[in-house]
Amino acid sequence: MAIKITYNGGVYEISGSLNSQNSDSLMIHIETLMKHSRGVIITLNKVIGMDTYAVKRITDFYNKAVSSDQLFYIIGRENTKVNEQFLALNSSDILL
Repeated sequence: MAIKITYNGGVYEISGSLNSQNSDSLMIHIETLMKHSRGVIITLNKVIGMDTYAVKRITDFYNKAVSSDQLFYIIGRENTKVNEQFLALNSSDILL
């Protein structure tokens, strides 16, 4: 299943299933957005599935943004599927 990105009130809403086939494209898209703004907020509340690769890509991008003093917020703690994946990799602390 493909992902869908919707801009809604300052937040980029990700829908669908994030996996190794599409998470690289998502990160390229977000990186492009970051170049043209002061920061990016994404929500993963509508993500229906996620694999370990996608979590690692998002976590790596988050760490890169923080080290570059860029704002990158990830909403998704309320989505149990997403939160479980981040917990499994000890990265749930980056979720809002």
